[in-house]
Order: sequence, then structure tokens, then C-alpha cells
Amino acid sequence: MDRKQFLVAAGAGSLVLAFDPLGVVAWAKGSPRALVTADLESHVVVLDLESARTMSRIRTGPGPRAIEHIRSPLGSAVLVAHTEHGVVTLIGSESLSIRSELEAFEEPRYACAAASRAVGRTAIGYVTDSAAEEIVTVEVTGRGKVLWRTRVPGPARHISISPDGRTIWAVLGNAAPGIAILDATDPRRPTLTRTIVPPFLAHDVVFAPDGRTVWVTSGDERRIALYRRDRRSVRVLAAGSAPQHVAFTREKAFVASGDDGSVRRHRLDGTLVREARVPTGSYNVAFGFDRLVTPSLGQGTVTFLDRNGRVSAVRQVARAAHDACVVP
Repeated sequence: MDRKQFLVAAGAGSLVLAFDPLGVVAWAKGSPRALVTADLESHVVVLDLESARTMSRIRTGPGPRAIEHIRSPLGSAVLVAHTEHGVVTLIGSESLSIRSELEAFEEPRYACAAASRAVGRTAIGYVTDSAAEEIVTVEVTGRGKVLWRTRVPGPARHISISPDGRTIWAVLGNAAPGIAILDATDPRRPTLTRTIVPPFLAHDVVFAPDGRTVWVTSGDERRIALYRRDRRSVRVLAAGSAPQHVAFTREKAFVASGDDGSVRRHRLDGTLVREARVPTGSYNVAFGFDRLVTPSLGQGTVTFLDRNGRVSAVRQVARAAHDACVVP
């Protein structure tokens, strides 16, 4: 499918489909929502975070994979990466309708948001473009636009930014020998400062909410490395089967291992607290408003867990569900 066909397929994207009447009531009351990509069915599923009920489905172009909520004082948007088609879709997080499709990518993978205080009244996100070996700075207010491209020495995938918005870490592959570190002091034009070599082939990278540590997971081993901001590894943890993905609350870390069908809860120092069983294929994980959600790529389910890592609901939403984010 070429870009023109993609945009034709996405033409109905502003339509929000299959409303659940009870879901509409929850939406009107302003309940927080989980947005989940239905990779094989060209839409994003909208679920009420409290009831786990499907509220609606937003039609998109084909192949929505990664999804991220980008916020600013002027508003916010949800960024959806269509990796195989080189397109990023922007969805209004309040309207739940498509604002625009940006075609300026080769292979967009994952995204993170610049700190609001660092960019003033503009919402900025950073998108990894693996095939181009770039970190792309995107303004997501209005219809969105590309502001800058930072070259990195490898096919960047997972990406995270420090809480103060000054430092970006990006893993250079699926099971990568290197991690790129960027200086985002100028949030519109981050610059590559160096790369580091992790103690294993890396997959995911996430800053802890206090900014003191960075968690790096393995792409091929049952291990996780905790780094300090000065790039020194402070601890290596045992983990579930690779690849693992990480999400945080203020005081807790949650690590999903899709091949094991598990979500492990840790303290911020790495101490393991408990493990919950979830459907296999639940790789990615997102947290917000005292709820954790993990979609299953293999089974098309979404599992909801409470803030202590206990399963509260499992819902079938699609044939495959790759990624999720939480919006207010």
C-alpha cells in the first residue's frame, strides 16, 4: 500500500465507531480512557479505564502499532505510529478524532513527550524513525509538523526522556548493542552526545519518575539493568523472558514479559514485590490514574491491573493489540 492509498483508507478516521451507550455516559463524565491499537483491523480501541468497558473505536489507516499521549498547557494529542507505512497519525485526545496524518517518516516506531515546562505552550513529541536512523521532533498542536531530525548511529526504537526534559535515551534496535543519549536542553533540536554499551543487547528504556535511574531491559536475556543519570550501571536484576517493557507509578515499577504472560511489580530500587499472570503476548504496558493496562499482541486482549499490580479485568478487544496509552 502506497501513501496515497493509506490516506484514502484513513479518510474515515474522523468517524468514531461502535459506541457503547454506557461508555458514552462515562466519556461525558470525563472518565480517563485507555487507547489501544488494533494492529490488524485499522483502528484504535477506546476503553473506559474504570469499568474496562469498550467505549468506541477510532478508524485509522492500516497498521496502527505504537501509541503515545503527548501533553501541553495548550492541549494534547495522541500520536499513533504506522510503522510499515511510514505515517504518524495525530488524534485529538479530547475529541477522539483524527487531526492529521504526517507522512514524513520511513519507519516510525515509538514516541515520548517533551516536558511541558521545557517547551512552554507547545506540545512536542519525539518519534524514533528506525529505517532513517533518526529521532524526529514533532509539534503535535494543531495539525502537527516535523520540526527537526537528529541522526543517531542505528535503528532507534524504544525511547524515554528524563522528567526534567533535558536528556533522551533511545535504544538502537530491537536487541541492540548500543543506546543513544541526546541532550534535549533545546527541546526542539536535541543533539546526540554519546552512545553507551549496555551489559546485554537492549530492548526497552524508561526513566524512573524521580529521574534518578534509567531502567534498560534486554532483548534476548532475562535481565534488566538500572542506570544512574551519570550513565553508570548500579544494579542488574533477574527478569522474565525477553523482551520486557517497563511502566512506572511514582513509587513502583511494573515490568511486562509477554512471552511469560507476566507483569512483575518492583520497588524503585529494583526489589521484586509480586508477580501477576496475564495473557501471553502482553508485551507493552502503560500506567495512568491508578490503573495499569497491558494489551496482548497475540490474543487481542487488554488486561487491567490496579496500582498494586493485581489483575482486575481482562477484555477481548481485537484480533491483535500491540500498544496502549492512558489519557484523561
